[in-house]
Amino acid sequence: MVATRQLHLAAFMRPISIHTGAWRYPGGMPDANFNFRAIVKFAQRLEEARFDAFFMADHLAMLNMPMDALKRSATATSFEPFTLLSALSMATENLGLIATGSTSFDEPFHVARRFASLDHISEGRAGWNIVTTSNPDAAKNFGLEDHLDHADRYRRAREFYDVVTGLWDSWADDAFVRDVDTGVFFDPEKLHTLDHKGEFFSVRGPLHVARPAQGWPVIVQAGGSDAGRQLAAETAEAIFAAQRTLEDGKEFYADVKGRMKVLGRNPDHLKILPACLVVVGDTVEEAREKRAMLDSKVHLDSAIASLSIALGTDASKFDLDGPLPEIPETNASKSGRDRAVRMAEQDSLTVRQLAQRMGGYSGLALVGTAETIADQMEEWIDAEASDGFTIMFPFLPEGLDLFVDRVTPELQRRGLLRREYEGKTLRENLGLPRPENRFFATASDQAAQ
Repeated sequence: MVATRQLHLAAFMRPISIHTGAWRYPGGMPDANFNFRAIVKFAQRLEEARFDAFFMADHLAMLNMPMDALKRSATATSFEPFTLLSALSMATENLGLIATGSTSFDEPFHVARRFASLDHISEGRAGWNIVTTSNPDAAKNFGLEDHLDHADRYRRAREFYDVVTGLWDSWADDAFVRDVDTGVFFDPEKLHTLDHKGEFFSVRGPLHVARPAQGWPVIVQAGGSDAGRQLAAETAEAIFAAQRTLEDGKEFYADVKGRMKVLGRNPDHLKILPACLVVVGDTVEEAREKRAMLDSKVHLDSAIASLSIALGTDASKFDLDGPLPEIPETNASKSGRDRAVRMAEQDSLTVRQLAQRMGGYSGLALVGTAETIADQMEEWIDAEASDGFTIMFPFLPEGLDLFVDRVTPELQRRGLLRREYEGKTLRENLGLPRPENRFFATASDQAAQ
């Protein structure tokens, strides 16, 4: 049987493994986050497996947890994303390169310039993960004492997006005539000055980088709150989602794509890719043993700190062997708090049990053989709960190698995964259209009018 729909795969590669115990796993790589030669090999293996993209999250501060917990985290150091992805673009040919750019602690002009440059350097493989940044300690690294309120962060993000995409449209695609005989390098009639003045930003422009190779880098979003879902429906072309169950995935998928329809956007122009930890074994039991070994490497100090971050409240004060008490809303991530509270309720977890799960990895996990993992992925696709997955490898290099060597061939055998890339750009491989320039219609645009 050949699948009616193919799935898309991104790889979450910062930190190299999301699981807190990964760096301690037997045979793992404790230095993987900062080992450039190893990361190059990882990227090349992802390309071999026909992944759509290498997805690099970013942090603008150390994780806000006690030092006794922080000292156990492999995320304390990592590369700056644009430096790394620019280097990886020279070691790969088709793999998309997605990086986080904060709308709370950066400026639109900086973000527009960096992503436009990465898109040109990679010949059309860049993607911008729009985040509002939930870590309150980040504010202190940018001359601020307090984080913006949640609602303000999302209003700022929406205006930030408008400014960045407006700057990307500064130049018509055919603006650079480069006429050696007449000495005219570009046509001034095909250069637009944005002159934006809004609630949060005043940006004159134009951007002094040619329009990106893809028109715009692919827009990625990760928020799960109501405000985050609305921002995604309005702007996103891919979502790094966080649904743990098939039913949650179906609800999220229907909600966000339904919002797109209301806005007049084509739902097919958004790929929902929930985060998914994949643990592969020769048997299901062996895979479960690997997961148990991995979880055992999480220290309680780190577990409690991770739970505190998710809740926005100090969990060390709770009765570890009692139920989770009522948690008030804070200015931290609302979706992270809601996921933790719901998990405790659904699975009847004590605070200790919830912390252990949050401290390792608490999201969707597919643990089994290549066949059972492919079965579950196919179920999500068929149920319209996702368009693919953002794969998180449990430990490296083994976790990645087992996926590439076992899961990829099984997905390809079922017709669920491409055998060859559809094109050279990330947009082509994701099946996304090239955005029109809002200021300059192309010849094909004019012909269609």
